[in-house]
Amino acid sequence: ILTGASGVGKEVLANFIHNQSDRKEQAFIKINCGAIPESLLETELFGYENGAFTNARKEGKVGLIELANKGTLLLDEISEMSMPVQVSLLRVLQEKKVRRVGGTKSIPIDVRIIAASNKDLHKMVKQGQFREDLFYRIAVIEIAIPSLKDRKKDIRPLIDHYLTYYCKRFRLDKQLTEECY
Repeated sequence: ILTGASGVGKEVLANFIHNQSDRKEQAFIKINCGAIPESLLETELFGYENGAFTNARKEGKVGLIELANKGTLLLDEISEMSMPVQVSLLRVLQEKKVRRVGGTKSIPIDVRIIAASNKDLHKMVKQGQFREDLFYRIAVIEIAIPSLKDRKKDIRPLIDHYLTYYCKRFRLDKQLTEECY
């Protein structure tokens, strides 16, 4: 699980983890749990079968967990996930199988989950706002990413990196004076 304030680079680190892993040739699926209404999140994650609900597509839909099979699934803003969806996700992680909404068949999966949150999940667990069993299932390795304001020594290398990148990209020859640093 990756934790830190908004904008610290949790998704950048998730990309790095995936790209340095044995799963780098496989799918890397990202979903922002806070950006999808609760009623849709379950079907996005788990998929659904034909006739699972009114207006469902005739052919059903493969869920993101299934699409990430053999690869990596980033659950960004996992703290925004409702309790019922947390229960379903916990079952998938425990059983290593996913069942589409409205389905009867369990589909074996092998997926690495990277979760990210800008909220204090420890506190949310204590307050009963996040399932403790799911927290311990996803927090096998917890990486707290400090804000850039707490890593002032990283500012100059970042400036140098992006200045070089954009100068090459736009064929410019720009430099910063020492006063800028």
